[in-house]
Amino acid sequence: MEYITEDIREDWTLLLWTTVAVLVPVLITLWCSFQRPKRKVMLQGLFRKGKHGWHYTDLFNKPTYCCMCSQPILQGAFCDCCGICADEECIQRADRNLPCKEIMTQKDGEFCHRWVRGNLPLTSHCSVCKQQCGTQPKLCDYRCIWCQSTVHDDCLSSLKDRDLCDLGEFRSVIIPPNYLFQVNKLCCRHPDEYSKLAALCGSGWTPVLVLANTRSGNNMGDVLLGEFRTLLNPVQVFDLSELPPSKALQLCTILPPGSVRVLVCGGDGTVGWVLDAIDTMKLKGQDRFIPYVTILPLGTGNDLSNSLGWGPGYAGEIPVEQVLRNVLEAEVVKMDRWKVQVVSKGHYFLKSKVLSMNNYFSVGPDALMALNFHAHREKTPSFFSSRILNKLELDGELVTLPSLEGIIVCNIGYWGGGCRLWEGMGDEPYPPTRVDDGLLEVMGVYGSFHCAQIQVKLANPVRLGQAHTVRLVLKSSQMPMQVDGEPWAQGPCTITITHKTQAPMLYHSTEQTDDDDSSLSDTEEPLNNLTEQQGPSKRVSGKP
Repeated sequence: MEYITEDIREDWTLLLWTTVAVLVPVLITLWCSFQRPKRKVMLQGLFRKGKHGWHYTDLFNKPTYCCMCSQPILQGAFCDCCGICADEECIQRADRNLPCKEIMTQKDGEFCHRWVRGNLPLTSHCSVCKQQCGTQPKLCDYRCIWCQSTVHDDCLSSLKDRDLCDLGEFRSVIIPPNYLFQVNKLCCRHPDEYSKLAALCGSGWTPVLVLANTRSGNNMGDVLLGEFRTLLNPVQVFDLSELPPSKALQLCTILPPGSVRVLVCGGDGTVGWVLDAIDTMKLKGQDRFIPYVTILPLGTGNDLSNSLGWGPGYAGEIPVEQVLRNVLEAEVVKMDRWKVQVVSKGHYFLKSKVLSMNNYFSVGPDALMALNFHAHREKTPSFFSSRILNKLELDGELVTLPSLEGIIVCNIGYWGGGCRLWEGMGDEPYPPTRVDDGLLEVMGVYGSFHCAQIQVKLANPVRLGQAHTVRLVLKSSQMPMQVDGEPWAQGPCTITITHKTQAPMLYHSTEQTDDDDSSLSDTEEPLNNLTEQQGPSKRVSGKP
């Protein structure tokens, strides 16, 4: 009996300790989750009014020390512009006592280093002795927040030209604070004056503006904003959730004409948003300040980015430093943009729908997937049981059509998240697509299953031809339609697609080597391949 009682006691003890072991971490986690919103509410006021670009984190991703009290910290706040870190108790003092990056300074001529102590990148090396620095378990060593040079505490005094900063590797893309000060001093705001001031920034100065959509991708937009603010002047990095492209691009009007490159971090829709804002600049008579546009693709799909050589998506696989190098090496190509006009049948007194198209227009199964009409199709199986097209005209000539369920009109080489639609498969000789030839590729599909076969390279679309203008007359009572991934349901209508304008884009040849020591003969072949892929000599290319 005593043995049974002892076994029961041991079982209860084991159960008690197991319960404690499970509940304690859960309770701590719950307590932290309740405290976190309170802390954020308390700090939000400071973050809005403070001098720094503060961001709160529950856990730093590397050993971190407070820049005020020098103590190791696990959670706290960091500035994504200058890189200082502080625990909760020291944030206010740090904001008050430690300066951030100056987006504009009154100093003329030579520019000085701005040193921040501690919390160096893990792969840092001293600019003086070339040894690794920032490895000691304490707040030590320095980093310049402009040129990103790092130096040991003991080596700082022996640093050659210790007070002068050349802005480092990316001096050719950074807008120096003293440039903006000189612009403000100008009595006459004339483009020629900006070109004279550009001499302060050295030869080959091509400032890069970063426009990031934080709603694109898996939180990559927020990460990229911080990384680019660290490398560049924060004034040239914009969050499109806070400032629209039309306002961000006004910075181009105080920079030398023809020198600016815009890096759009987002999906194809974000790129279209920026290109529409550039069209608005043209309407304002700001043609001289039109920038060259390049893409860092976030999210999924990204057919335009793929067609211009920037890949189907970015998830941090290469550092932002390499992204900037690729932007500097990219070539210029003039990309066609198109006007899509939709006039509803029987409603001629209403204003027609007018849209801009960069990638493609489609009606039928392809647009059905974008619009998610699956439930509607199940309810009405006859939705695509008959032809939806009354008439198709290419450059004014009537085209005889087979029994198709959908039409796809492409301006770029890729469609459907990475499928080269026009070239297709097999040995049939079809001219390659180009983004600057003023031509659209028009294709047909038999249904959703045919679309799926095309995407897995088991079938080709029905190629209907290339044209400068496309006109479709649709008779279906209700059909899915989309332009550049933006879908809607449309009744009977007439659609006319005509050339609108050309946008200066940057093309990145993935075959180009990143080795600075490569010879000219190494780079000639990729350029020749690009010309063959894009088409004949109409293509406009070269360094801007």
